[in-house]
Amino acid sequence: MYDCIIVGAGPAGGTAAYHLAKQGRSVLVIEKEPLPRYKACGGGVSPAIAQWFDFDFSPAISTKADTIRCTWKMADPVESALGTPEPVWMVKRDVFDHFLVQQAQSKGAELKDNTEVTGIEFQSDHWQVNTKNGAFSGKYLIAADGAKGPMAKWLGFKERKLRLAESVEVSANTSGNQVAEFEFGLVKNGYLWNFPKADSYSISVGSFIGGDPQDYRKQLQEYCQTLGLDFKGAKTYTHAMCLWNGNQTLHTQNAVIAGEAAAIVDPFTGEGIRPSMFTGMLAADAVHQSLSGDRAALEKYSDAVNEQWGTEMAWAQKLAGIFYRFPGVGYKVGVKRPTAVGMMGKILCGELRYGDVAGRAIKRLTPFG
Repeated sequence: MYDCIIVGAGPAGGTAAYHLAKQGRSVLVIEKEPLPRYKACGGGVSPAIAQWFDFDFSPAISTKADTIRCTWKMADPVESALGTPEPVWMVKRDVFDHFLVQQAQSKGAELKDNTEVTGIEFQSDHWQVNTKNGAFSGKYLIAADGAKGPMAKWLGFKERKLRLAESVEVSANTSGNQVAEFEFGLVKNGYLWNFPKADSYSISVGSFIGGDPQDYRKQLQEYCQTLGLDFKGAKTYTHAMCLWNGNQTLHTQNAVIAGEAAAIVDPFTGEGIRPSMFTGMLAADAVHQSLSGDRAALEKYSDAVNEQWGTEMAWAQKLAGIFYRFPGVGYKVGVKRPTAVGMMGKILCGELRYGDVAGRAIKRLTPFG
């Protein structure tokens, strides 16, 4: 009987496992894929996550980006140095996720990877998690199995609204390139982002409002060809995103949901790793407090996520609703402003909050809507 079973070994699950194991709790992480495993993702990580841990992430960082460059239909560029104490981390998710789980294992957490969960049952006072490799029991359950995982549905939460994105990894000599690029004119209702790694570029495209199908592969190919990157042999990956869509209940009987399973992704930028780790940390604390006798701890988890992250995401959602409907105007009166790109970088680095800038930005954009 474990104190807690965590389903999913992504950023949310790994974070929760680390913090619970560090508190001396018995933890089992169950992951469908064998680790390390590839995950389609831009791989940009806010350095703000470092404050939540007591170990060095350097071994899991491929490179760092200290500059942001934005374009409109591959022209009209605007570039700005981040001006933050620490650049944005660029990671490969197979390395990053596995590293985080290994830190949890060093504190005593157990891992069952290559183990698909087939169902869950609440039995009197604990959860039984059934897998293809047997059944496991835990007093508490953290569902962190991602945007398309079944755990949220099995736990009785409403169906998550998914948006699709597509990514490609293009091998290239990045020559120490430290520029994160954002292209706003090629994609309807969204944007394309290009993050450098030590030996490749992670290029992704996604839309954030509207439901019109788009030929993402064609957009990725056009972008790569413009930059002279070899797209021909590269493999593209379609993946789902669960954008924040308002305050929600994230707990139930002896269980919470975290990460993308909790629809935690930023609806303006698509950032998912930092919020996933934030919910993983809060989920671990909630389970720890509940095991210690606080009967309201899981409810407090829902409240904390809604108050501390949801308030910010309400601003992000308003901004996205205006910007992506009129992106040409948004680029001219928003992105092209001298301070805009720097502020965007500070938001990504956790140095600035939407609440500090979104109100003014929305006011500038609204007359054009």
